[in-house]
Amino acid sequence: MAETNTVATSKKSETLIAEQAKQDSSITDDKAPAKPPDKSKTPPKTEKPEKMPNAEKSTVVDKSAKPEKLKKATRSLRPPTSQKKKKQIVNETNRKPEEVNKTKVPEPETKSQPQDATRPGKTEQVIYIAHSDLHPFKGHPFKIRDDDAMKSLMESVKSRGVDQPVLVRPRETGGYELVAGHRRQFASAKAGYENVPCIVRNMTDEEAVLAMTESNFNQRTEILPSERSVALKMQLEAIKRQGVRDKDKSGQRSNEIIAERNKMSSKTVQRYIALTNLVPEMMKFVDEKKIPFTPAVEMSYIKPKNQKFIALAIEAQESAPSLSQAQRMRELDQKGLLNGDIIDGIMLEEKKEEIRVILNSQELGKYFGAEKTPREMKDQILKLLDEWKEKQPPELSNQNKKQEQEL
Repeated sequence: MAETNTVATSKKSETLIAEQAKQDSSITDDKAPAKPPDKSKTPPKTEKPEKMPNAEKSTVVDKSAKPEKLKKATRSLRPPTSQKKKKQIVNETNRKPEEVNKTKVPEPETKSQPQDATRPGKTEQVIYIAHSDLHPFKGHPFKIRDDDAMKSLMESVKSRGVDQPVLVRPRETGGYELVAGHRRQFASAKAGYENVPCIVRNMTDEEAVLAMTESNFNQRTEILPSERSVALKMQLEAIKRQGVRDKDKSGQRSNEIIAERNKMSSKTVQRYIALTNLVPEMMKFVDEKKIPFTPAVEMSYIKPKNQKFIALAIEAQESAPSLSQAQRMRELDQKGLLNGDIIDGIMLEEKKEEIRVILNSQELGKYFGAEKTPREMKDQILKLLDEWKEKQPPELSNQNKKQEQEL
């Protein structure tokens, strides 16, 4: 019995030892390094993606995290890309290969070659023409004043002669018509010369009007309102007859072309042309600065008979109507209610003190060159104010109209 018990216990111990050995072998198998894979069975290698230049170090993402956190984590792995570069990448990917080949390289800019200034037709020459064969331009609006400026021009002509030839055109009845250079021709005759250098050019009536007006606008330092108004009207009528429609000015109105030529607004052109409707007595007051420009424009729409009554009232009272008085007289004239007695009654009313804004030459010199005349400065300022007023909202423009009516 004792032997059988020892045999049983030994068998149990052997089985326990065997089980312990199996457990130990399984642990050592887990810790052992993995065998290298069989090269024959390994799949073909794939190229690794190139690293982005600004890519950050890889970070461990917890897959158990919420979707919002996962999105933020994956965004941090992407390299920063500007919006401009994103658009460029999308455009490049959407473009077809044919379009890529068709892209043109911008050609270098070429400077425009100078053009020949020779006029078509006969070659123009400077010839000396006697004063007796020269005739003033028909309807010439610019007066020749024998003032200090003319005396200075005469002294210059006496010492050096006429430097700039006079522009003339042949007349059908004989002789030549002065187009540009009336003051130079007058100074030459006053200086004692029997002839003057001239350039003879064949021109249509419209071409002659435009040349005459533009020459005087550019060269004269002082132009009266009466002269400017008539000259602008002549330009307008000439362009209407000529039917000017340049390629760059397709559909542009005649008064807009005049405004562009003379560097003023279309409204200013219309106001000057309106002054041509004034009777001579009223126009004289405007030239003498006895009537301001804007009230004169309002009274130009009044019938000539009533304009003469207004001129008599101005002379008697030695004062001009204000803007509000001129507007009231215009309104009454359109209704047929204006007469001499009503004009006297309006003119005798007490006028409100007008607001004056004075700018000295130093202040204006910041914006205008020394060659600009006071008239040109004023026209440019009025043009800019008109453009500014047109850009204002309707509420503000209506408010300004109410204020003007109250004055």
